[in-house]
Parts: sequence; structure tokens; C-alpha cells
Amino acid sequence: MARQTAPEVRTVRIRDARAEILRAMRRQRPVFIWGGPGIGKSELIDQITDSMEGFMIDLRLALMEPTDLRGMPYYNKEANNMSWAAPVDLPTEEFAKQYPIVVLFLDELNSAPPSVQAAAYQLILNRRVGTYKLPANVVVVAAGNRDTDKGVTYKMPAPLKNRFLHLHLAVNFDDWMMWATENRIHSDVVGYLAFAKADLYAFDPRSPDQAFATPRTWTFVSELLEDTNEDEALSESQMTDLVAGTVGEGMAIKFMNHRGFASQLPNPSDVLSGKVTSLKVKEVSAQYTLTVNLCYELAEAHKDMKKSKQLDKWHKMADYFFGFMMENFQTEMVVLGAKIALSNYNLPFDTKKLKTFKEFYDRYGQLIIDA
Repeated sequence: MARQTAPEVRTVRIRDARAEILRAMRRQRPVFIWGGPGIGKSELIDQITDSMEGFMIDLRLALMEPTDLRGMPYYNKEANNMSWAAPVDLPTEEFAKQYPIVVLFLDELNSAPPSVQAAAYQLILNRRVGTYKLPANVVVVAAGNRDTDKGVTYKMPAPLKNRFLHLHLAVNFDDWMMWATENRIHSDVVGYLAFAKADLYAFDPRSPDQAFATPRTWTFVSELLEDTNEDEALSESQMTDLVAGTVGEGMAIKFMNHRGFASQLPNPSDVLSGKVTSLKVKEVSAQYTLTVNLCYELAEAHKDMKKSKQLDKWHKMADYFFGFMMENFQTEMVVLGAKIALSNYNLPFDTKKLKTFKEFYDRYGQLIIDA
């Protein structure tokens, strides 16, 4: 007898999910976001809420009791009956009026016990529970891990599932790269993952490892790498311990090896000033780090020189930027650098002020357009 396999689930990139979730929100259609641990489900909803100048209330249902949603019954002496004290975590009419939209984010919904899910069902189905009623500008979004992720989950009742619009998020490197460069994730992390894209998300529910690589844990690594206090200086062995405790030992060894090569790179300021025109480090992953660092430096310089009205000087830096990449980098890195500068940062290059532009466009223009 042939073994039956489960049908593949249609997945959505985070870049596309933003517009889809926005449309559902504007029609007050509850959305359930499915995805593995650490891929950025709650961060996505937070960003969407901010873009609407709204407020997000993040409720972790796995940690809640039914009374946290229903409220608490008490004896009303004046009315001589049982009344309900409204739940403190849910938005009041007065609070909701302060914002164009309030997002009630029910995280870990399918990890909540059935009794809590039942209370959430009433809130989602009727927009009220007990005597409490959701204000008109409140929208409901829920999220949870998949059953295959081997986390603690409870089967959602079919009527509750049927109340949601379901989106299954997929990890996509290009989407993460856009977010990472916009948020200045450490260049060693971005450079390494640009070289080893598959390492962005390496979650295996069958693995006994306590730590594993996800977009969330790579952000933790980025934070750990930032040197803000001399008293916190660590040896390479100590830093490896921290990275291994965040993304796993095997990943940490590869990443720290990459950092060793990246430490030999020239200062990006020296490249953008024309002091350094050639590159001795041939390790590809390290060159990715330099590409990212050059973009970070060029974007920061534009911000400063725009204020001081020194854009001619900035365009000289841009000339060195394009010239250095053409002279020293492989095509993929040149396209990456141009893509970050043009698409992620929207840097306003004046082609008339760039001596290298014609050569750069002739060699790479079509590749950048296609990318």
C-alpha cells in the first residue's frame, strides 16, 4: 500500500504578507499567522501596527488563564447579583480612542489550553466575552507555531479555525537582508549569512540541540557582538561560547572562523576615502562583510554630509565605493552592494557626478535591474 503524504501548505513571504495582513486588518478580518519559532511573527505585526500609527497589545495566551480574557465574577451587593470585572489586559473604549487602530495580538494561541482557547473563541467570534465588548477600531491577529515544530500545542477546534484567515510564513533571505540592513544588524552577521544563506534558519524539530539558528537568534548574536564597554571585552573562546549558546555549536564554529577573516579587512572609511584601493583578503565570506560595511558607512556619510551640504564630497566617496567593488569583488557581491545602496537605503546618486558610473552600469546595470 502506497504511503500517503500530507499536502504542501502554501507559504507567504514576509514582504508579501505585510500587504495581505493590512488588507485583512482594514476589513476587521481576524488573521492567524503560522510559522516556525524565531522567524519574526510578532515583529511583523508590530511593524505593521507602527506603520498605521496604532498600538499593539501583545497577549501570550499560553501563559494565561480563562479569567484573564473573560474577567472575574464577583457579588454585586447593590444589584444583589453576580457581576463581571472586566479583564485588565483588554483595551477599553477610552484607551482605543487614542489610536487609529489597536491590534490585539493573541500570540501562541494554539499553545494555550482548550479553556483559554474557548474564551478567545468568544472574543473572536462575537467581538465580546462576558460583559466586555471590543471597541470598534480593535482588530484581532493571532499567531502560533506549527504542530510539526514539536512545541507544546493543542488542536484548535474547527469553528475557531474557521474564523481566521490563515497565512503560513516562510523564511526568505532577501526579505531578511532588507530588514537587517535597515536595522543595522552587525556586518559580520549580515556578511556571513549573505555567504551562507541556508544558515539563516536551521531549525530541526528532531534535533536535541538547545540552541539553533533563526532570524531571532542571529539578532541576539548581533547584539552580543557590539562592543560598547571595555569592561566587557571577551576572548575569542568566550565569544564562541556565547554564539554557540545562541545559534548552536556547529554554526558558532563556522561563524567565528568567518569573523577571523573579517578582522583582517581594511577600515571602510579608508576605502571610501581612496586610501585603500586593493583587497588582500580573498576569503569570500569576509568580502561579503566588507560589502555590507561599505554600505553602512556610505549611508551614514550621506546623512551627515547632506546636513553639512557636502554632497560633492559624498559623491567622491561613492566613486571610490563603486570603483573598489568593481576592482576587487565578484559579481554577486557588487550586485549586493549596489542593491543595498539603491534599494534598501535609496541613496540619491547623481550619475553626472560619478566618474565610475558608465563603466559600472555597462558591466552590472542589467544584473542590478533584474535583482
